[in-house]
Amino acid sequence: MERDGPHWTQAQSGKSTFWAEFRLHLLYVLCVLFALSGCSRAIGRISPEVTPRSDLLNYKTPLKALLYGVHGNPSTTAIKIEKSAYRLTVLNSGTALKSYPVVFGCNPVDDKMREGDCRTPEGKFHIDAHYHHRLWSRFMRIDYPTRESWARFKAAKRAGKLKPRATIGGYVGIHGVPDGYDDAIDTRTNWTLGCISLKTDDVKELYDFVRVGTPVTIVH
Repeated sequence: MERDGPHWTQAQSGKSTFWAEFRLHLLYVLCVLFALSGCSRAIGRISPEVTPRSDLLNYKTPLKALLYGVHGNPSTTAIKIEKSAYRLTVLNSGTALKSYPVVFGCNPVDDKMREGDCRTPEGKFHIDAHYHHRLWSRFMRIDYPTRESWARFKAAKRAGKLKPRATIGGYVGIHGVPDGYDDAIDTRTNWTLGCISLKTDDVKELYDFVRVGTPVTIVH
């Protein structure tokens, strides 16, 4: 099971909860240390200087005003994530309304192939769960792996591109950052294990207009 996303419920208890939480915290600490160590800069994944972005649509305008004041149909909301642009865009009835800056895992370029590869999966997904999270503010999980994800995974195994014991992973989603870590987004510090990360205020705003079933398209 992929531990990329911060999946945690009150239903978990006893030793299983302890070890699941321990593993999650350990992965989180290692990932943050990895991002801060400068390895991302070494492979060209991080921009060390913060420069104003001109490619973010209506970033300063509240999403609520755009949804209700202009189009008025939040039930047709969809999300598009462009990995190479470090950008998440909210669409309504096919029209782009607002964009947010985002970051990914330590490999933000390639498509996800297996658990633990720090990649974000590409393709068409849907939100299948969303909840408040005590470490990353909000979490919106996508339904990876899909049937297409499984087909690619099995094909990679048959081709010898993956080890026989490799697993496909799961619990990938959209979430915030640790408290006080918004600058990771501005500097494109790819700190997750493959999830999509937004600033705290941005993920809170987005969360209010996302529901189970919201389409999510992720492209390179």
